[in-house]
Amino acid sequence: MRVILLQDVENLGKKYEVKEVKDGYARNFLFPKGLAKLATKEVMSWLETQKEIEVKKDEEELKKVQEFASSMEGLEVVIPVKIGEEGQLFESINAQKISEKLKELSFKVKKSQIDLVEPFKELGEFPVKIKFEHNLEAEIKVIIAKEDESSFPSSL
Repeated sequence: MRVILLQDVENLGKKYEVKEVKDGYARNFLFPKGLAKLATKEVMSWLETQKEIEVKKDEEELKKVQEFASSMEGLEVVIPVKIGEEGQLFESINAQKISEKLKELSFKVKKSQIDLVEPFKELGEFPVKIKFEHNLEAEIKVIIAKEDESSFPSSL
Protein backbone atom coordinates (compact mmCIF):
# COMPACT_ATOMS: atom_id res chain seq x y z
CA MET A 1 0.00 0.00 0.00
CA ARG A 2 1.35 3.46 -0.92
CA VAL A 3 1.05 6.09 1.80
CA ILE A 4 2.14 9.69 2.31
CA LEU A 5 3.76 10.36 5.67
CA LEU A 6 2.30 13.32 7.52
CA GLN A 7 5.09 13.33 10.11
CA ASP A 8 8.58 11.90 10.47
CA VAL A 9 8.24 8.20 11.34
CA GLU A 10 11.26 6.47 12.83
CA ASN A 11 12.69 3.67 10.66
CA LEU A 12 10.27 4.56 7.84
CA GLY A 13 10.78 8.05 6.48
CA LYS A 14 10.42 11.80 6.71
CA LYS A 15 7.38 14.06 6.52
CA TYR A 16 5.69 14.21 3.05
CA GLU A 17 7.58 11.22 1.65
CA VAL A 18 5.63 8.60 -0.31
CA LYS A 19 6.36 5.09 0.98
CA GLU A 20 5.28 1.56 0.21
CA VAL A 21 4.18 -0.20 3.42
CA LYS A 22 2.30 -3.36 4.33
CA ASP A 23 -1.49 -3.01 4.49
CA GLY A 24 -1.73 -4.05 8.15
CA TYR A 25 0.97 -1.59 9.24
CA ALA A 26 -0.84 1.25 7.50
CA ARG A 27 -4.37 0.35 8.75
CA ASN A 28 -3.39 -0.58 12.32
CA PHE A 29 -0.60 1.87 13.10
CA LEU A 30 -0.06 4.73 10.64
CA PHE A 31 -3.67 5.73 9.88
CA PRO A 32 -5.09 5.58 13.47
CA LYS A 33 -2.20 7.71 14.81
CA GLY A 34 -2.55 10.25 12.01
CA LEU A 35 0.97 9.56 10.76
CA ALA A 36 0.03 8.85 7.14
CA LYS A 37 -2.66 9.12 4.45
CA LEU A 38 -3.45 6.77 1.60
CA ALA A 39 -1.64 7.99 -1.54
CA THR A 40 -4.56 8.74 -3.88
CA LYS A 41 -4.50 11.23 -6.77
CA GLU A 42 -6.27 13.88 -4.67
CA VAL A 43 -3.88 13.43 -1.77
CA MET A 44 -0.89 13.54 -4.15
CA SER A 45 -2.03 16.94 -5.50
CA TRP A 46 -2.55 18.12 -1.88
CA LEU A 47 1.02 16.94 -1.17
CA GLU A 48 2.42 19.11 -3.97
CA THR A 49 0.71 22.24 -2.59
CA GLN A 50 1.94 21.39 0.94
CA LYS A 51 5.51 21.07 -0.34
CA GLU A 52 5.24 24.48 -2.05
CA ILE A 53 3.92 26.03 1.17
CA GLU A 54 6.79 24.45 3.15
CA VAL A 55 9.38 25.78 0.68
CA LYS A 56 7.95 29.31 0.91
CA LYS A 57 7.86 29.11 4.71
CA ASP A 58 11.47 27.89 4.81
CA GLU A 59 12.59 30.72 2.50
CA GLU A 60 10.85 33.34 4.68
CA GLU A 61 12.37 31.85 7.83
CA LEU A 62 15.82 31.82 6.23
CA LYS A 63 15.42 35.49 5.25
CA LYS A 64 14.43 36.43 8.82
CA VAL A 65 17.39 34.54 10.30
CA GLN A 66 19.76 36.17 7.78
CA GLU A 67 18.46 39.64 8.68
CA PHE A 68 18.77 38.92 12.41
CA ALA A 69 22.30 37.53 12.02
CA SER A 70 23.43 40.50 9.91
CA SER A 71 21.96 42.94 12.46
CA MET A 72 24.11 41.29 15.15
CA GLU A 73 27.30 41.08 13.09
CA GLY A 74 30.01 43.27 14.61
CA LEU A 75 27.91 44.19 17.65
CA GLU A 76 29.91 45.26 20.70
CA VAL A 77 28.52 44.09 24.03
CA VAL A 78 29.98 45.68 27.16
CA ILE A 79 29.65 43.65 30.34
CA PRO A 80 30.66 45.55 33.49
CA VAL A 81 32.09 43.38 36.27
CA LYS A 82 33.43 43.89 39.76
CA ILE A 83 37.13 43.26 40.11
CA GLY A 84 39.35 42.70 43.10
CA GLU A 85 42.37 44.72 44.17
CA GLU A 86 44.71 42.45 42.21
CA GLY A 87 42.64 42.77 39.01
CA GLN A 88 40.89 39.41 39.26
CA LEU A 89 37.21 39.10 38.34
CA PHE A 90 34.74 38.17 41.05
CA GLU A 91 32.74 36.21 38.48
CA SER A 92 33.44 34.51 35.19
CA ILE A 93 31.52 35.59 32.10
CA ASN A 94 29.78 32.58 30.58
CA ALA A 95 27.25 32.04 27.79
CA GLN A 96 24.35 32.63 30.18
CA LYS A 97 25.60 36.11 31.14
CA ILE A 98 26.26 37.02 27.50
CA SER A 99 22.76 35.82 26.57
CA GLU A 100 21.20 37.93 29.36
CA LYS A 101 23.14 41.01 28.24
CA LEU A 102 22.02 40.47 24.63
CA LYS A 103 18.40 40.22 25.83
CA GLU A 104 18.82 43.59 27.56
CA LEU A 105 19.88 44.94 24.15
CA SER A 106 16.73 43.40 22.54
CA PHE A 107 18.52 40.47 20.88
CA LYS A 108 16.88 37.20 21.87
CA VAL A 109 19.67 34.65 21.77
CA LYS A 110 19.67 31.38 23.69
CA LYS A 111 22.79 30.48 25.62
CA SER A 112 23.06 27.29 23.54
CA GLN A 113 23.54 29.45 20.43
CA ILE A 114 26.60 31.17 21.90
CA ASP A 115 29.78 29.37 20.85
CA LEU A 116 32.00 29.75 23.90
CA VAL A 117 34.81 27.30 24.61
CA GLU A 118 35.24 28.38 28.21
CA PRO A 119 34.06 31.31 30.34
CA PHE A 120 36.05 34.56 30.29
CA LYS A 121 37.96 35.22 33.50
CA GLU A 122 39.77 38.47 32.73
CA LEU A 123 39.15 41.99 31.46
CA GLY A 124 39.41 42.62 27.74
CA GLU A 125 37.77 42.27 24.36
CA PHE A 126 36.84 38.83 23.06
CA PRO A 127 35.28 37.71 19.76
CA VAL A 128 32.28 35.42 20.24
CA LYS A 129 30.37 33.51 17.57
CA ILE A 130 26.58 33.23 17.68
CA LYS A 131 25.18 30.26 15.76
CA PHE A 132 21.75 30.32 14.11
CA GLU A 133 19.59 27.89 12.14
CA HIS A 134 20.50 27.21 8.50
CA ASN A 135 24.23 27.15 9.46
CA LEU A 136 24.37 30.94 9.77
CA GLU A 137 26.74 32.68 12.19
CA ALA A 138 27.38 36.17 13.46
CA GLU A 139 30.46 37.36 15.31
CA ILE A 140 30.10 39.86 18.12
CA LYS A 141 32.69 41.45 20.37
CA VAL A 142 32.26 40.98 24.12
CA ILE A 143 34.02 43.68 26.10
CA ILE A 144 34.54 42.87 29.76
CA ALA A 145 35.14 46.15 31.56
CA LYS A 146 35.63 47.28 35.14
CA GLU A 147 32.36 48.24 36.79
CA ASP A 148 32.12 51.96 37.51
CA GLU A 149 31.63 52.32 41.27
CA SER A 150 30.51 55.96 40.96
CA SER A 151 27.23 54.86 39.37
CA PHE A 152 26.25 52.95 42.50
CA PRO A 153 25.02 54.66 45.67
CA SER A 154 27.57 54.45 48.44
CA SER A 155 26.52 52.66 51.60
CA LEU A 156 25.94 54.85 54.64
